Amino acid sequence: MSQPILPAIPAQAPRLNSRFWPWLMRSLLRLSGWRLLGELPNLPKVIIIGAPHSSYWDGVWGLMMKIGLGVNINIMIKREVLDGPLGIILRPIGLIPINRSAALNVVDQMVQRFKDHEQMWLGITPEGTRKHVKHWKSGFLRIAHDANVPIQTLFIDYPSRTFTLGPLIRASDDHEADMATIRAMFRPYRGKHRNTE
Repeated sequence: MSQPILPAIPAQAPRLNSRFWPWLMRSLLRLSGWRLLGELPNLPKVIIIGAPHSSYWDGVWGLMMKIGLGVNINIMIKREVLDGPLGIILRPIGLIPINRSAALNVVDQMVQRFKDHEQMWLGITPEGTRKHVKHWKSGFLRIAHDANVPIQTLFIDYPSRTFTLGPLIRASDDHEADMATIRAMFRPYRGKHRNTE
């Protein structure tokens, strides 16, 4: 029996309100050879961090998996993008607007959003860019700590054509130590153009 391309959806995960799009994305993933390995957390709130992020294709495969699962994983995007015609397509699949001119910064906006929702999964690329960076952005740790939400690690590996769900992590008061521990977990995995140093 062949291994499933996507894991089972846990009971507490927020769901997408569609059957057609998940079916279509699962069909395309089967053709592509990409799989999501591991077990999704049975939690109503979680921050998912994916790395190494070195290509636009990471977003393509990740979005296909997210929709294929039928799980509503929110992804931050500039508000201006969603205010245009693309918003009609992107809002229903979980892209959420970030107001960079608001009084609250992005971390505070996300902390407040977690407080306002009974269920919320948030996807973040901690590098913040596809380019090689020496330091990851610490926003995901600050959001996790202030909103009291666990972090789900997600390892991207192009040689095996897999995204793999790793351990859950709780942010401590020592973000520097947390960052060192988390980055070390990602080092064995290879993105399209690089790995995590």
